Amino acid sequence: MKRVLLGMSGGVDSSVAAVILQRQGYDVTGITLRLWTEDEDTDAPGSGRQCCSINDVNDARSVAGQLGVPHYVLNFKDAFRERVVDEFIREYSQGRTPNPCIACNQQIKFDLMLARARVLGFDYVATGHYARIDQDPVGRQYRLWRGRDGHKDQSYVLYGMTQDQLARTLLPLGDWEKDKIRGLAAEIGLETAHKPDSQEICFVDQRGYRAFLQRNSAGDSPGGFLDTAGQVIGTHQGITRYTIGQRKGLGTAFGRPLFVTKINVADNTVTLGDEADLYSPGLLADHINLINLAQIIEPMQVTVKIRYQASFVPATLLPGQNRAASIGAIEASNSIGALIVRFQEPQRAVTPGQAVVFYLGDQVVGGGRIRSDLPRE
Repeated sequence: MKRVLLGMSGGVDSSVAAVILQRQGYDVTGITLRLWTEDEDTDAPGSGRQCCSINDVNDARSVAGQLGVPHYVLNFKDAFRERVVDEFIREYSQGRTPNPCIACNQQIKFDLMLARARVLGFDYVATGHYARIDQDPVGRQYRLWRGRDGHKDQSYVLYGMTQDQLARTLLPLGDWEKDKIRGLAAEIGLETAHKPDSQEICFVDQRGYRAFLQRNSAGDSPGGFLDTAGQVIGTHQGITRYTIGQRKGLGTAFGRPLFVTKINVADNTVTLGDEADLYSPGLLADHINLINLAQIIEPMQVTVKIRYQASFVPATLLPGQNRAASIGAIEASNSIGALIVRFQEPQRAVTPGQAVVFYLGDQVVGGGRIRSDLPRE
């Protein structure tokens, strides 16, 4: 019997994942990762729930006990702080808007947790993500696909997985719809059946990410708001407070709606423009991961998502040899390992630091980090 180490967060998805794996004949062991508690602030007014709370651990342990699954807790707090939280803070300090869930999957769940599973003699790790993995019957490579439930699909945050990780990972919820998962949990009588889904960044409490950054960032200082002509029109309160496309919370009235269109760390300025100034013909992506391809050798027609909640849009991936002509004023020599993404139609608020993920139908080709938008022609 194959042994599986299942990440159990204390939510309904990972709870039912344990049930499905058992029914498929696997020997399941549950593991809950202690990732974060902002100890010095846990009693602060309005701090609210931290991720990996004692309640979550207890919920996971209770479900594991009900199912007869061994359950353990592993402390990955130091690694999570270094690889996810500190990186989140660094990215904001560089004027980028990161997605920490992607970093957590790449750096913690499918790196450190998988490494621990190997040491302990497990054949696979498993999670409650809504995505699918299979193996190409011809080329024998592993493939990543969107989850059957389009509303819950989480393939976007898994684009960084490698062939080795895909080969050792099970995603038992990939063919399920969320309402069926809750229905099964209720039928079995799991106490997590009606537990609400987590919606926010797991290590950011009710005070919000801007308050979190203010408590944890250094060197964030006021600077100039610029118009699109480069003229100073006001004063911003620090670049970590802003993201591309933002209209509310600028802290200054300008007489008409203005949006953040650019964040320049070098001169500590934030450029504001009209709605039309937010649209870009494409983007430059770096930190590329291609799941089944060694490289992009010719233009490829794909659909892409430029943020987790974005719609799929048609686009063309351009290989490296075309990048200099494609990116115009962007320094080509700094684009090694990058890809150009050209949209069929201009897209709004292309945001540096977010991920762009490439799809062929329901199959994930790969993705990368958005470095910058492309200049309008």
